[in-house]
Amino acid sequence: MSAPQLVVHRDKELMAQAAAARLITKIVDAQAARGSASVVLTGGRNGNALLAALGASSARDAIDWPRLDLWWGDERFLPEGDPERNVTQAREALLDSVSVDPKRVHAMPASGDVYGSDVEAAAAAYAAELAAAAGPEDHGPVPSFDVLMLGVGPDTHVASLFPELPAVRETDRTVVGVHGAPKPPPMRISLTLPAIRSAREVWLLAAGEDKANAVAIALSGAGEIQAPAAGARGRSRTLWLLDAAAASQLPRDLYPPASP
Repeated sequence: MSAPQLVVHRDKELMAQAAAARLITKIVDAQAARGSASVVLTGGRNGNALLAALGASSARDAIDWPRLDLWWGDERFLPEGDPERNVTQAREALLDSVSVDPKRVHAMPASGDVYGSDVEAAAAAYAAELAAAAGPEDHGPVPSFDVLMLGVGPDTHVASLFPELPAVRETDRTVVGVHGAPKPPPMRISLTLPAIRSAREVWLLAAGEDKANAVAIALSGAGEIQAPAAGARGRSRTLWLLDAAAASQLPRDLYPPASP
């Protein structure tokens, strides 16, 4: 696993714009190299701000949208179309305004309809979808995502992996149902740390003073059970994208001197 790299931006707006530009470049490069690209999206204020910035970018059309696979790191187990679902917010922020192939938008299952209230069955279905998309070159049950993005919570949670809860301890499954999440709603679906660590690059997004303590803890050598963000690593790169407020409690030896 790769060692964390940090980029600290002046404010959250600049962070979103710079992260969007970085993502466009990464997708275009992957499509040029292999014909397609695969990205795992995150929700929350920073994930949605990045998508909105991407949508507003004049460079967004450099992406070949029909040749892009989109996945999610976690999802609230709520009915289809619920405004709190990450996929609903992503559609509003970006996806409804670009020419993505609906068959390559891999939303996590909603409650009701096929799965009712069975979050474990919904999680197993998403794991099966990931496994079906993985090729021999991936050497495992999930695709080798080009970029997997995660928001960092004030308690150091990533995706829906919360400190000390069973999901963060999972080592075998790639997707789990989450019960009793401390942040509503209590039922969620989440990738596990082994699935997250299959990505070529993992980007962790944090902005605001309320994230400063979590960032400092996760980057100070904390264990992944107590601080799940500490266990989110990419195979070739782990990138923390921060604003100055979120980086304010970092030791000076960790703070990158050349950050914009």
